[in-house]
Amino acid sequence: MIPQLVARLWTRTPLGWYQLLHNRRRLIVAVAGVAFANILIFMQLGFLGALFESSVIPIRLLDADVVLMSPEARGLANLGTIPRRRLYQALGVKGIKSGITFQFGTLSYRNPATHKLISAMVFAVDPNAHAFNDPQINAQLPTLKLIDTALFDQRTRGDFAATLAAMRRGERVRTEILGREITFAGLFSVGASFENDGTLVMSDQTFLHVAPRRSLSAITAALLKVNLGTDPEQIAATLHLVLPPQDTQVITKAAWIRFIQDYLAKETPIGFVFTFGVTVGLFIGFVIVYQILFADVNDHLAEYATFKAMGYTDGFLLSVVFEEALLLAVLGFVPGFAITLGFYEITRLVTHLPIAMDAARIALVFALSFGMCAASGAIATRRLSAADPADIF
Repeated sequence: MIPQLVARLWTRTPLGWYQLLHNRRRLIVAVAGVAFANILIFMQLGFLGALFESSVIPIRLLDADVVLMSPEARGLANLGTIPRRRLYQALGVKGIKSGITFQFGTLSYRNPATHKLISAMVFAVDPNAHAFNDPQINAQLPTLKLIDTALFDQRTRGDFAATLAAMRRGERVRTEILGREITFAGLFSVGASFENDGTLVMSDQTFLHVAPRRSLSAITAALLKVNLGTDPEQIAATLHLVLPPQDTQVITKAAWIRFIQDYLAKETPIGFVFTFGVTVGLFIGFVIVYQILFADVNDHLAEYATFKAMGYTDGFLLSVVFEEALLLAVLGFVPGFAITLGFYEITRLVTHLPIAMDAARIALVFALSFGMCAASGAIATRRLSAADPADIF
């Protein structure tokens, strides 16, 4: 049925467009309503995307093919620990090139300038190891051999202008973590997340000093590199047979990223909130467009009845309303998209979250907007099917 309706739209006078123009005030209200719904959907999807991306950026930084971690691990905030000896067991498996320990935690430190508490993810590694796939971080790891030093995330949320200016002049800035003085020895870039303001990188020895509950015998994860040409999935399957599942989970880096995103989407309240926000946006747009189209159909009921008396089918009348719905979807999408770009930029600057527009989101929101308007139009035309020219005239 839809293809026939589309064909009619291209082969006849654009009655739907003329009817929308007939009442310009109503048209403006309708376009504003659709634009508002699009903005709401764009923002909710943007926040959801930023939630997913900010949660896996740290994982993408790690130079690993396969990861060993606790079977109780969920999000980055609760990874748990595994015995250090699992790394040495894994290194005995054929196909594994190298492996290193990795410590992860969440700590608070004082902003050196304002003295406000800042929540940070902490990556702790052996300074002699190649733990990251970011050359900027790897080049500075040797500086962490000095105890009580750390690399500072220059995209940390908050007022760090004075700190960054001092470090770019070559000065070493000091802060405090659990009463221990830590020196910022270098800069790198990650950004904020919904849970933390930024990130710190330090040596595993420094980490044990600022996280006294951790021990040398337990690690957050083991990062494994496989030989060139070796399938990480195959190595992971082999490790499943070698390592005890009671205390160690084996997962590829790609699967870990998917796991984190699925966990956030399905098992956390914040994922539900943003998904529900998309539904609310669709409902608001649906109601607005339905009210506009219903009022338009009601105002032009006599004209529609005349068409029926002249022999035009309900399908033709539906195509007119369908044309109006399509036009409203397009007219409302354009300003909604433009305004959202501005909102994204403001959000990115204020929150330091990785919120950005992409082609897939544009296509999805337009499809949702079009479906919303088309559904509203289809329901609004029910009045036409029951309209009898004899009753109206």
